Amino acid sequence: MNCYELIHSRRTIRKFRQEPLSAEQLMRFIDAARVAPCGGNLQPLKYIAVQSKDMVKELFPLVKWAAYLAPNYTPKEGECPTAYVAVCADLSIRKSGFEADMGAAVENLILAALSEGVGACWMGAIDYDAISSLLKLNDPLKLLCVVALGYPAETPQETTVSDGDIRYYIGENGSLQVPKRALDDVLIKTV
Repeated sequence: MNCYELIHSRRTIRKFRQEPLSAEQLMRFIDAARVAPCGGNLQPLKYIAVQSKDMVKELFPLVKWAAYLAPNYTPKEGECPTAYVAVCADLSIRKSGFEADMGAAVENLILAALSEGVGACWMGAIDYDAISSLLKLNDPLKLLCVVALGYPAETPQETTVSDGDIRYYIGENGSLQVPKRALDDVLIKTV
């Protein structure tokens, strides 16, 4: 699969098979995040690989899943992620303005995972204080997001936006349908 096809096949995964990821896989995904572009090449982002069963289990209730379908689409026992990566900013390197850095890094991480058949859910609806405490984060580290990871146990499908409604939903076939705006709807003009 080429890069364009990989990007177009990417969907957020919220249901996972219970096959663990290796430490080597997590390091490759974090390494892909590490080399993403960042403002001024300051590289303020730091990462925590969460893969022990106990820590993954403790982290799970501190994140929120699928707001449009909550609580029915929260992973059940046997569908939970098998790992997380916590993304942090080192405030001693950069105090603010690292949101674009985070976006580039997390997308690199997600695409690297997908290239190995691993699904991901980028999560910002999280309990920042509780997760920071669980992971023993201290100044100057600030938690920005977590990425849930694991082998997919679902196959969400892209669909077209209808009547401006961008909310994902469960389709007649039982799979998650993810509306995306058409290229003609987002391309303002070519000059």
